[in-house]
Amino acid sequence: MTNVTKSAIGFLPRAGFQHLIELLAEDGRTVIGPTVADGAIVYGEIHHVADLPQGIGAEQAPGHYRLVHHADERFFAYAVGPTSWKRFVFPPTLALGESRRDDHGHVSFGPAPREIPRLAFLGVRACELAALGIEDRVFLGGPYTDEDYRARRANTLIVAVQCAEPAATCFCTSMGTGPGIRSGHDIALIELDEGFIVTAGTPAGSAIVTRLDLAEATAEQLTAGADQLAAARDRIGDPVVTAGLHDRLLAKLESPRWAQIAERCLACTNCTAACPTCFCTSVSQRSDLDGHTATTERRWDSCFTKGFAAVALGGNFRPRVQDRYRQWLTHKFATWIDQFGTSGCVGCGRCITWCPVGIDVREELNVIAPPPQVSAGPAEAAQPHAPRSSVFRVEGVRRETHDTVTLALSTPDGIDWSTARGEFVMVSLPAVGAVPISISRRLPRGLELTIRAVGPTTTVLTGLERGAEVGLSAPLGHGWPVAAAQEHDVVIVGGGMGLAPLRPIVDEILAARSRYGDVHIYYGARTPSDVLYTEELAAWAARDDLEVGVTVDRADATWLGRVGVVTHLFDRARWDGTKALAFVCGPERMIQATVNALAGRGLTPDRIFISMERHMECGVGLCGHCQVGPFFVCKDGPVFSLAQLGDVFGREGI
Repeated sequence: MTNVTKSAIGFLPRAGFQHLIELLAEDGRTVIGPTVADGAIVYGEIHHVADLPQGIGAEQAPGHYRLVHHADERFFAYAVGPTSWKRFVFPPTLALGESRRDDHGHVSFGPAPREIPRLAFLGVRACELAALGIEDRVFLGGPYTDEDYRARRANTLIVAVQCAEPAATCFCTSMGTGPGIRSGHDIALIELDEGFIVTAGTPAGSAIVTRLDLAEATAEQLTAGADQLAAARDRIGDPVVTAGLHDRLLAKLESPRWAQIAERCLACTNCTAACPTCFCTSVSQRSDLDGHTATTERRWDSCFTKGFAAVALGGNFRPRVQDRYRQWLTHKFATWIDQFGTSGCVGCGRCITWCPVGIDVREELNVIAPPPQVSAGPAEAAQPHAPRSSVFRVEGVRRETHDTVTLALSTPDGIDWSTARGEFVMVSLPAVGAVPISISRRLPRGLELTIRAVGPTTTVLTGLERGAEVGLSAPLGHGWPVAAAQEHDVVIVGGGMGLAPLRPIVDEILAARSRYGDVHIYYGARTPSDVLYTEELAAWAARDDLEVGVTVDRADATWLGRVGVVTHLFDRARWDGTKALAFVCGPERMIQATVNALAGRGLTPDRIFISMERHMECGVGLCGHCQVGPFFVCKDGPVFSLAQLGDVFGREGI
């Protein structure tokens, strides 16, 4: 047998495949490949060829999966199963950090210890290579790097296998991701009845291939491999026209088909659990019994769960199943492109096969966003959840209402957080949890946070006393563009807790009052007992260079002021909106009503800025909870101009 050079194409007889597995293991790697378990072909640890699904395939259709036996002895004569390689580089559960609180109330935060295994993936298909490439764009290609993912990817060698048995649910040809292997592999295999055509894609792969002592592949074998690939491509066809799909899909956000899908969809999350690219996650804390030590864990989550879009002060921005299905489908095939420069789908078909009611994404795309009459070809193809916490000390506690307090925190030495105009911080306590809180004031050597008790974590935070310690991330997101308001009139409208993130705007304007025109401040609360910053509101109202109006929804016997919605405060005002910039924060329905009122007074979308409330966990746009259209509120907001949001703002269920 002639030893094949690194650049040549070799042939490995079927009887020699065990040698490849052994070489991968000798390289210090745990081999992960296809094996049969629980009636399906799943990825698990491989020690011997006997662990592989020899002569076994899978019959797949929408909502249907069944193992079948072949007459041949092939190891990889199946289409992808329910598990993906994502679980090995982006684990379903990952310890992110550890925190402690001693008997004296001192807290500390640190990374969780972990070991990164050396792995070899055996049997990766072209669509799955593309999925790993998409995950790379998300976790490695943006402004934030997931260091755990980076380490796991760097420690993994990939042995890819050309697809020869596509399922009836596959559409990789439409997505430009398969069935042919192009890149992203260390070793590529083409399986024939008698053995494997072998090529190396990287130096690491070449080091393995040269030790196999391969003969050169014959012309007949190469032809058989090419014919096999062509037949697979023909079987798949081109079921989804992707040219222009991004725009076609986003133009149909009000399609009646969404409600029709919801009548069948169980919101079971199977599609997102099986998907090789979905990356939505949530974070929780697991603590010991006395609450002194806690581990922060990241877990896979799904945008189909009812609580995924729930927000702290009540409400849910995607309460209906049709909203959640629309979010998932439009993200995969449209807004993912806006965020990461590529589609979020590779056409593996898992979401079709493993949907218990057989919803076929190909059919839904073609019905909701039908292609043009002219056919088109295939398309071309840090720990984010645990921002580094610094320990801050509570220097003062001021009760604002029965359930709301303002904490004054001192900044640790060596930290300079000079911005505080609408950004937020992740506030955390060991064994309690972490929540996003807007900064409500800058102090000379610290900051203030105004917190309402609406859940377990915020209830604990509002009960802290002077001297307590908490962990804060660096300020996240984009704040108010206060500088843009200089030489303009300013309109500030707050509702409920929305006054807290607006407060720094007032502070900055008053610190340089001559740089701004007329300033109008309007604030609405539910009841008189819910009004925030009562003394400051009175002090602002006493100035002759500010207009201040306060109203409540429901009055009591002590209230002598206005009653009604906040927009009534400026219904009859005489100021000219064409000369003003507006800053608005509060419940979303209040924001919508305020925006309409401001537009009626001449303010254009580029001069109206709002702060959006969403369920924010990671702070850097990677957990998926706060997505609205093409934006992640935690990263791209929380402050947006209406012009930036476009028709995303105010659309139900987005």
